[in-house]
Amino acid sequence: MGTLPPPRFTTGILKEGDVDFCYGSKDGQLWPILNEIFGLDLIYETTEEAIAQRKQFLKSENIGICDIVESAERSKIDASDVGMQNVILRDVIGSLKGYKNVDTLLFTGGNSKNGPEYFFRKHLKDYNLKLRVVSSDVPRIHSFELEGRIIKTVSLTAPSGAANRAVGSLHAYKVIKDKNPKFNTIDFRVLQYKEFFKISD
Repeated sequence: MGTLPPPRFTTGILKEGDVDFCYGSKDGQLWPILNEIFGLDLIYETTEEAIAQRKQFLKSENIGICDIVESAERSKIDASDVGMQNVILRDVIGSLKGYKNVDTLLFTGGNSKNGPEYFFRKHLKDYNLKLRVVSSDVPRIHSFELEGRIIKTVSLTAPSGAANRAVGSLHAYKVIKDKNPKFNTIDFRVLQYKEFFKISD
């Protein structure tokens, strides 16, 4: 679960290499990360074939994907989450009531302002629910109770270039980087994400 795609996905003026689908920005790293974890051999182009590849993968692995922001306005037309205004959130909790097999929500970002976890915390207040800390290590893990079931949330390191500086400052990253100078920030995310994406047998 993310926040909102770059503005060009609203205007339809896409870049070469964009895929007109969730997390389809050529600048984003989610699909390259999943491609590495699952060995998907994805194509990165604005075609129906590229979209079909991603849909087929999500269905085969029983993964749902969405943004928590239903709509928003931007004072500055860029992809930054901070500049969003007049934000309307999706009713994620309402959806979860209908999808009873969902036991984990993976946020592509944390609790910084206008990040997915930040908005989800606001959304929970509408239902008088709140997150409980499970682990404060990165990636931070929380849980909440919904109609008698426990749902876990994991705030993964954002799959964006903007988050690379934060990754570079993490102790866990530095330890691996010292041992393997070729290790990079995408490699780090692959290791982190692999732990939480369940690979079907």
